[in-house]
Amino acid sequence: MHISRRTLLASLAAFGATPLCPMARADGMPALVACRRERDGSHTACVFDLDGNILFSEPLERRGHDAAIAPDRSTAIVFARRPDRFAMVLDLVARRRVLVFTPPEDRHFYGHGFFSADGRILYATENDFDGERGVIGLYDATDGYRRIGEFDAGGIGPHQAMLMSDGRTIAIANGGLATHPDFPRMKLNLATMEPCLAYLDAETGDLVDRAVLPAAYRQMSIRHLTEAGDGSIWFGGQYEGPVTDAVELVGSHARGGEARTVSAPPQVYRHMNHYIGAMATSPDGGRVASTSPRGGSMAVFDVATRQVLADRDVPDTCGLAGYGDGFAYTDGRGHFWRDGRLVRADDGIAWDNHIATVRL
Repeated sequence: MHISRRTLLASLAAFGATPLCPMARADGMPALVACRRERDGSHTACVFDLDGNILFSEPLERRGHDAAIAPDRSTAIVFARRPDRFAMVLDLVARRRVLVFTPPEDRHFYGHGFFSADGRILYATENDFDGERGVIGLYDATDGYRRIGEFDAGGIGPHQAMLMSDGRTIAIANGGLATHPDFPRMKLNLATMEPCLAYLDAETGDLVDRAVLPAAYRQMSIRHLTEAGDGSIWFGGQYEGPVTDAVELVGSHARGGEARTVSAPPQVYRHMNHYIGAMATSPDGGRVASTSPRGGSMAVFDVATRQVLADRDVPDTCGLAGYGDGFAYTDGRGHFWRDGRLVRADDGIAWDNHIATVRL
């Protein structure tokens, strides 16, 4: 008797079981998903292990950005880099591309997304560029990723968004920058930008909390975030103000309170060169890391003490993920690192901005 994969997954869910991770290693380490530029200039989405070995890859139309991993770990959605308009569905079990879908004509992706707790809905950060507002697009993962609606993002320029550990709350990093695909990398409202963290109810889209930065940080565009073990959201910014300003680029927020930056020795933030490209939390929830491709740095913070634990030189590093008891990261020179140790070097390729983790 033939049983389809969808029927099998539904049966497992009905009995409270979860499929085994298709990328699992004997040592229990997760697999990783990231985009990169190949030696011939083409772009691919790669699934690889913690030794840097490529498990499989698929060509992309153009440059990719980040990936969303389904809760059952059977699927990854690879998003195009802003202001592009494609998202690729990867079957992690069959190790192949399934389909590519796009947002409506008057929207483009911001490069990030995530699944609902039950895996039925994919949420994607998008730009309503004619309306100059950010939205979260909703796609039915059970019906070919058909778009079924959208939520207002609670601010302009939503970049990274995530489902928090409560399974109900969406946290959104709204960069505050208005952009339009006719002027792809131009920032149209530097004088009036208002970055914020917004929190939505994942079922209704209702705004349940919103935090803005102090006036002195009005030009620090909040782009990336991660949830720490204590439930707080840690965020990283990209400062659009004068290059001579000294600003703290990492901050945190507990719902109901105020967003506040994290103090560090001045050289730590100078090392970041006004730009954070990715944030991640260690699996134990006790540490948060940031990367800066422009500064060539990777920093680690202790969540409880808010102290800097590490500040490493890694030229052009950006992709970042927590694993085991540490952090893995990639750079634009083809290098893959784990906790300050170079694991693999592939000359002529360039890893892109993010790493998604297929956790066990």
